[in-house]
Amino acid sequence: MELIDGVIYDMAAPTLIHQAIGGRLYTVFSNFITGRQGSCMAFISPVDVQLDCDDKTIVEPDVLIICDPSKLHRERIYGAPDFVAEVLSPSTSRKDRFLKLSKYRRAGVREYWLIDPDRKKVMVYEFAKSDSAKIYGFSDRVPVGIYNGECQVDFAEIYRQIAFLYDTM
Repeated sequence: MELIDGVIYDMAAPTLIHQAIGGRLYTVFSNFITGRQGSCMAFISPVDVQLDCDDKTIVEPDVLIICDPSKLHRERIYGAPDFVAEVLSPSTSRKDRFLKLSKYRRAGVREYWLIDPDRKKVMVYEFAKSDSAKIYGFSDRVPVGIYNGECQVDFAEIYRQIAFLYDTM
């Protein structure tokens, strides 16, 4: 479940494709951070993020990166992550595209990715640069803006690894 502006949203269990994409993203980010002995930390859902530091909004992004260690607490994260990726599913797509997009922007998230497994698209919002998304396909390498493009996610490789799951659905 998530709590957004005092409203509870029940979430269905994610699909295998959803989890496979999230897991691979987390691995890329974690390896990049570790390889550079970075101070940021990557997390994968479920982890609670008390986005507005109040009791009205607690979300569970699919993948996130935190660069301010003061936001890390034993039970949850307090405040906006630097980076959030949401893998869209039929039950959460509308909420992720509109409500969470707005909430993340206002809370101070620097970069927000919406990954659409059905359309094989990645929409990248870098809020400091533009209100519009850059759109990539699953054949592209997607640069991570919070790392000035030094970290890139090879979606062609991710898709190659999980393509067989599309045949099982």
